[in-house]
Amino acid sequence: MGGTGTLKAVLFDRDGTLVVDVPYNGNPQLVRPMDSARSALEQVRRAGLATGVLSNQSGVARGLLTLNQVHAVNRRVEELLGPFDVWEICPHGPADGCTCRKPAPGMILAACSTLGLHPSQVAFVGDIGADVEAATAAGSRSVLVPTHVTRPEEIEAAGVVAENLLAAVGLLLDAATGTTGGEFQKPDARQDSPV
Repeated sequence: MGGTGTLKAVLFDRDGTLVVDVPYNGNPQLVRPMDSARSALEQVRRAGLATGVLSNQSGVARGLLTLNQVHAVNRRVEELLGPFDVWEICPHGPADGCTCRKPAPGMILAACSTLGLHPSQVAFVGDIGADVEAATAAGSRSVLVPTHVTRPEEIEAAGVVAENLLAAVGLLLDAATGTTGGEFQKPDARQDSPV
């Protein structure tokens, strides 16, 4: 296996990407998958790629959540969306100066280490600019899937934007198989869409 090139894993942000964002959620019963999450993950798994979840959970540092609650929510995500090959959680707050909290690349690099992959073999899908910035800092590909909280400047700065998870996975798989010549194109029609 070469150090660069072929896509071997797709990593996902949790809140706002795989599941509906409930701020500082410690209740597994409030977990609801995003509309196309199941289908998107099925496609990634069918393609033989590893999957993972990377999530900032500053509620732990803020005293709003316990790590046990975070893990309980993560178990519910797996019950609803199937097993993931790697999970990385940052329990720190914005002022803690850690290397794992997105937009720092620490969680992506840790996931790559766990999976035995080079960052260039990994793509990260998220809903805000910090997700894209973390992937860029790690040397990984990224796809932004905007939601109502994504700022216009984050959409403009993203190299690749998709309207939903299924479209994001389609772009990644097309690029991996050479359908698009291995290059991502920023969709013109999506720039004015708030979704």
